Amino acid sequence: KRNLKVYLLGKRRITASSRSNGLLAVKTLSKSPTFARDPRQLQFEVDINRLFLYTSYNRLGKNADEVDAEEIIEIANKASFADQQMQVQENVHSQIKTFCLRMDEILIPNEKMVNDHLKLSQQANSSLHHSGLCSANGRCDPPNNIPAVSKQRPLSQADVSQKLKDKLGYTLNIKPSQISHKNSGQGLFLDGAVDLGAVLAFYPGVVYSPAYYHYVPGYHDEQNPYLIRRYDGTVIDAQPWVCRGDGPERFNGRKMLENKLDNGDDDVVERRNPLAVAHFANHPAKGLLPNVMICPYDFPLTENSMRVYIPNISFGNAEVSLKRFGSFWFKSGISRNSQSQVPTLKTVVLVATRALEDEELLLNYRLCNSKQWPEWYAPVDEEDEMTGKDESSR
Repeated sequence: KRNLKVYLLGKRRITASSRSNGLLAVKTLSKSPTFARDPRQLQFEVDINRLFLYTSYNRLGKNADEVDAEEIIEIANKASFADQQMQVQENVHSQIKTFCLRMDEILIPNEKMVNDHLKLSQQANSSLHHSGLCSANGRCDPPNNIPAVSKQRPLSQADVSQKLKDKLGYTLNIKPSQISHKNSGQGLFLDGAVDLGAVLAFYPGVVYSPAYYHYVPGYHDEQNPYLIRRYDGTVIDAQPWVCRGDGPERFNGRKMLENKLDNGDDDVVERRNPLAVAHFANHPAKGLLPNVMICPYDFPLTENSMRVYIPNISFGNAEVSLKRFGSFWFKSGISRNSQSQVPTLKTVVLVATRALEDEELLLNYRLCNSKQWPEWYAPVDEEDEMTGKDESSR
């Protein structure tokens, strides 16, 4: 499981031998008693391993080479599952923090404030060796205390999306899917280019812990197509969000809830967020492979300056606590410094599984009950997904 196979950055490969060893390990584990008892746990560990490799390689930047890739694989071989989870959280958080700063630059008139914090971030980042992932502790992240600014530029969603592309190199569009079946409907398309391991989209909506399943609309009768479930049982319903806003609208979290149960969340979220559209990603047609994967992301609610760009609110008391590791907060693992805890919001983001450019984003839905698969659903070969093989390459 640890050596999990081929990973791409642009057109470069992280060795075929690692791929072969990883596939052999997965096949061996699939026959073990542990896998037989809890295959979902094994799948989750494989996913975290992949996300560790993808997001760690992405964090090194465009100057990364195969030596760096081999170093990441070696770290993955030695790191515990809990440590890999922690690093994935930090890698994802680093990207989302950059996204939030870019959104501030677009929407907040006081650009000097943002530029000052970017300068501080660059100064801190320059002190890090670009491949020192095993000791990353959040030092490359900008400070958390960016003051809130209420006045925003009156930009439309389309304007915000285009400006984000100018700054990040990509944005997301919703248009008719290229999947050839009658139920494909709208699809999610990347406009621009990203590298392997890029965080591409947020799954928006109301977050339900298992204790509140009975409040989830359409959960028990499977009539709600906007639901997604994390490995830990957290369910997110995107139905109240549906589409992005088209104007300087901040969406009050309580208005996303039809039920009046006190959820304790008065936060507002920015409806013009161009990346809050993960619920439009389609399942690949037969013969195609996913190019994005689900990544659980536990957003620390202490990050007040970022909160408006996280398109989720909790139903009920669904928050959990993270323990501190260095200057960052993680869901699991042993605290190595302070024993303090902070509340978090359990969310989901989509991560690129290869370099992408101007294409539809496809996500493996992993539907469970084969007797109730819809006509359009074709199971993805997990081995092909990990090696990057689809019918067009055979």
